[in-house]
Parts: sequence; structure tokens; C-alpha cells
Amino acid sequence: MGSSRRILGTLGLLSCLTLSANVPVAGASPPVGTRELPRVPFTQRYQAVQHGGLVRASNSSISCRKEVSPEAEPCAEVKRGAPGVNSDFEMFYSEVDKDPDTYNSTRAELKVPQGAKVSYARLYWGGNLRVGEQKPPEDNGRVLVAEPAGAYKEVLADTVIGHRSDAGSDAYQASADVTPLVRKGGAGMWTVAQLNIAMGHSEVGAWGGWTLVVAYEHPQEPLRRVSLWDGFEGLAAGAGEEAGETVEVTGLAAAAGSSGKVGVVAYDGDRGTLGDSLTVTADSGRRLSLSDAENPFNDVMNSTITEFGHPSFARQPEHMNNLGYDADVFDLSPALSGGARSLSFKFAGESQGNFLGVLFVQTDARR
Repeated sequence: MGSSRRILGTLGLLSCLTLSANVPVAGASPPVGTRELPRVPFTQRYQAVQHGGLVRASNSSISCRKEVSPEAEPCAEVKRGAPGVNSDFEMFYSEVDKDPDTYNSTRAELKVPQGAKVSYARLYWGGNLRVGEQKPPEDNGRVLVAEPAGAYKEVLADTVIGHRSDAGSDAYQASADVTPLVRKGGAGMWTVAQLNIAMGHSEVGAWGGWTLVVAYEHPQEPLRRVSLWDGFEGLAAGAGEEAGETVEVTGLAAAAGSSGKVGVVAYDGDRGTLGDSLTVTADSGRRLSLSDAENPFNDVMNSTITEFGHPSFARQPEHMNNLGYDADVFDLSPALSGGARSLSFKFAGESQGNFLGVLFVQTDARR
């Protein structure tokens, strides 16, 4: 990670936004084309109260190939979880499908429970277009997706693409409603290929990956409120907590002792670069840090793909340090110990800045 990352600080402080979980948005938003904006404020994409929950599959699409910085840990050790940042390495695409027509492909397991019905599914993908090479942004809105044991299908973005270019990076996130595809494909190993990301080496580094978020119904599971938000926000370099991003979830009906979880997708967070944090406050009460064994309270966006501090599904490849791609799920239950009508999530960026793309929340509900 080089000094050019600090240009994010010139973008100004991010404003606080409030999102209401009372808005009836059980269906997908209508497509608005594939235009791009440098900042996409977080908005609620989907919410429902139903017997069921949320699951996700995720993987990074690029990793280190060899060390460039003399201080860098060996690439093989970094893949196993050693501290390391993408700017210390020459980065190269991950490829698992052995298809000569794809230049990157990775897999991850989607654990939809047996007997469940998929109510909504959305695929998110993104990365950096400018590293040792410059990728054309015209390809941001397209990926190839293969269901378990299936063939590739083209998936096109169906909403505004977040795309921000500065002196050091050229970052974006796109997404698409893939509910019919996931209803058909179900549980198993999903493959995503042809993410538009650049390889090579630069002071900023290469990063990129994908996350599939799925809401499902199951009659034998508790009644829960499931909520999904997305946007594309830069957490300013070196600005700290006072200039962070706040998302407030209202209209909850979580009883005392309820369980819950919150998931986050973020870009360009580095393992060992401190200052980034995620906190939650229930009903304007005590603020709690969300962290676990793999995501320290002051280095939450540290290039991991975990749930409650552990790997929770199979991935190919399965790197522990994903060098700039985070898709983590945290235990929300401590914040719900006294019940909750609202939750306020506060994100603070690391000392060199990073990008925030997705937030999803699951809490017990009552009627």
C-alpha cells in the first residue's frame, strides 16, 4: 500500500445516512441501466420478515505471485494468513476452471439448507482496474457464473455501478439480481469468472472478488428479519472514526437475548494496516466493537473471508489473506442482549483508506 492511497482523503468526509427497515421492498428494485457514479450512497436493496435466514458464498479473484518489496513475507506464507499487503507483491489472477477462454475464475460453496426456498439472491463483484495494467471500465458490468456442475452463463449488472478513479486506483463494484439462477442451481460450489480486475504491481496494489448473498425461507427455522443494503463508499484515508460511515437500521423487533449476525463486503483493506473498525449501538445504548479471532477490533477489514472468526464454507482457492478483499460475517448477538428496535453500525477506515460495498443483517424477530 503506497502513499497514493491518501488521495481518498481529498474526497471529503462521508455523511451519515439513515435507512429504514420498515420500507416494504421484498422485491428487487427495477433496473436502471449500467451507468456509473463515483459514489453510490447505501440504500436498502431487500428486506423481509420470514422463517429462514441469510447465507452467502464468496471468494477473491486475484492473489500474490511473487514478492516485490524486500520486506514482504513470502507469498506462500501470506496466502496462509501471514501479514501482507497487495502493494508488496506482483499480483496474478486465480484460475480454477481450466477453461482457456477465462482469465480468472474462483469457486465458493453456497450452503442453502435442504428444504429451503430461495426468496432473493444478489451477486456482487468488484476490484481495481489500474495496477500494472489498465482494464477498460466498459467491462465492469459483466461476469460469467456457473451453478454447481453447470455451464457458464453471462450475468450483467442491473443497477448503478460504483466506479471511482483517482491518482492511484480505479475501483468499482457492480451487482445483479440472480434469484432465478440460484433457485435453479441451489446449494453447492458456485464459480464466478471474468471479473474485470487488473493484475501486476503498483503502489496501490491489485484486489478484487465476488460475494453471492442469498435470503431463504425454511418453515422449521426461527422467524427472522433479513435485510440487505449496498452502495459504494470510500472511507477516507487517515480520517479516522469521526469521518466514518454510519448505517442505522430501524423498525426491528428483536427480543432480549435474540441472536443475529451482520455481514460486510469491503475492498482494499489490508492485513496489518490498523485503524479500521466496525461498531454497533442498539437503541442508542452502549456501543460495542464487532470483532473476532480473525478480525481484530482495530483491523476488521483485513482481507479475510470468515464467519464468526472461522471459515464457514469451502473455497477454491482458499487463501486466508485475500490481499484486499473482505467478506466477513460477525456475531451480532451481544448487541441484542437487551433487545433492539434499532441498530446503528459505524464504519471507520484504516489509515490508508478503503471502500465499502455491502452490508447485510439477520436478527430474530417477533410478531
